[in-house]
Amino acid sequence: DAIEPYREQIDLVGDPKVKRLLKRILSDEESHRGTFENLAEKVGREGMTDVRGTRDDRTVRVLNWGVEHEYTVILQYLFHAYMATDAEVREQLMDQAVNEMQHLGWLAEKIIDLSSSPRIEHTDVDQSREMVQMLDADIRIENRVAQAYDDATRELGDSRVVELLSRIRDQETYHAEVFQELLDELKKGRD
Repeated sequence: DAIEPYREQIDLVGDPKVKRLLKRILSDEESHRGTFENLAEKVGREGMTDVRGTRDDRTVRVLNWGVEHEYTVILQYLFHAYMATDAEVREQLMDQAVNEMQHLGWLAEKIIDLSSSPRIEHTDVDQSREMVQMLDADIRIENRVAQAYDDATRELGDSRVVELLSRIRDQETYHAEVFQELLDELKKGRD
């Protein structure tokens, strides 16, 4: 069981950064377990079929908006990572870009589960070249999307979609906290 060691480590670790990261990983592991259990049950019951379709309702539009956001921030965080002159900032931007890739995948899979097809498009990418401006932009976009996902959880009726959006919202909040911590450290000068 991969989950229990994370729970134990969260209780043992004193460093808030490590604790926060372990909580994010634990959330992923718990979701993976449920996803794989459901998938195994579904495949056993129904077999494998192509479920893509053309459904286009409010739920699918919200999910496609999420795909668009995730694709945009993947590009933004990678650009910022390439431009960052601080190794820790660069590493965190890369890590968060990878997590955003997971979000995009989860949203796209949910869209397909709902008999539709994901639209992989992006909006404007912030191309700041100074780390303070980069992190400011990244914090703003994370806070906006966390609020948008939160609003969607109250609006949509599909509990599986609400659960997914809640999980992603919580991880977006984590990203904003990481970026804020990096920004604060940059502004006061690294110790």
